[in-house]
Amino acid sequence: MTRGITYLRHEQIDRRKWDRCIEEAINGHVYAWSWYLDSVCDQWDAMVEGDYDSVFPLPWRSRMGIRYVYQPPFTQQLGLFTRGQSGGERLNAFLDALPAHFRLTEIQLNAYNRPSHPAYSVRMRPNLVMDLIPPYEIISGGYSQNLKRHVRKAAASGWIITEDVKPSRLIRLFRENRGRELKTLNDRDYERLERLTAECSKRACLHLLGSGPGGGEPDAGVIFAESHGKLVLLFSATGPEARQQAAMAALIDYMIRKHAGKNLVLDFEGSEDPGMAQFYGSFGAVASPYPFIRKNSLGPFTRFAAGIFKPSLRR
Repeated sequence: MTRGITYLRHEQIDRRKWDRCIEEAINGHVYAWSWYLDSVCDQWDAMVEGDYDSVFPLPWRSRMGIRYVYQPPFTQQLGLFTRGQSGGERLNAFLDALPAHFRLTEIQLNAYNRPSHPAYSVRMRPNLVMDLIPPYEIISGGYSQNLKRHVRKAAASGWIITEDVKPSRLIRLFRENRGRELKTLNDRDYERLERLTAECSKRACLHLLGSGPGGGEPDAGVIFAESHGKLVLLFSATGPEARQQAAMAALIDYMIRKHAGKNLVLDFEGSEDPGMAQFYGSFGAVASPYPFIRKNSLGPFTRFAAGIFKPSLRR
């Protein structure tokens, strides 16, 4: 315990109080709901301040008896969530309170967290967001000229955009295309994504879009989760024909058109891939970076033997 901060094992967490904190937190996010963490984590414990005034989820794994904190898939930002101020002093108190039995910590904090703890290395990672409050005509007027051409091309293709699409189809589409080259997601991760979409659907915060030729299966699709005034682009998939038809540009434009004028932020989840970053930026999205922190308390031999010390962050 440090400054009123208590470490709780998963079974000790009061989920009602936890979710109330996330609901009321100044930096609450869909990633931090207890049911979301249950869907994507192998296991997770937490640090809690006071009567759940502030919380800090700790997703963890174990290998060769060594526990380490990692970033679960489909969860871009975690860290400190609080009803109060999330300044550096409070964040450092939580980092001080992190139990010593976690010998390695590699985790992405949220954009409101600004770490300055000497024991942790910090690297800022990119994210892109855009405000949906203006009317569609204003937002789309800020599209790049190249994006405007792609949206017109998609409209002329005759492809149909539908909200009646199954997550399993989009996951299969991804695995058959980009997933063949991507080694950071495995079978269990795809199962987690299906479970996550089911949980989001139960809570009416899931948005699914697909695009394809009339009468055919979608050859492109996106999965959004809505929470805390944000529409988060959790997952996207495209087939080779969809790329030729600029289907992804049309899908995101459809989402913007549908929700323009609302008090919402579209969160693209950013990308360190220059091509994807340029694509998201072409909608008028702006940078909203967040920190990745790392602390390694392992000796050199243990690092070699465990074989777990490449960065565990996955997208």
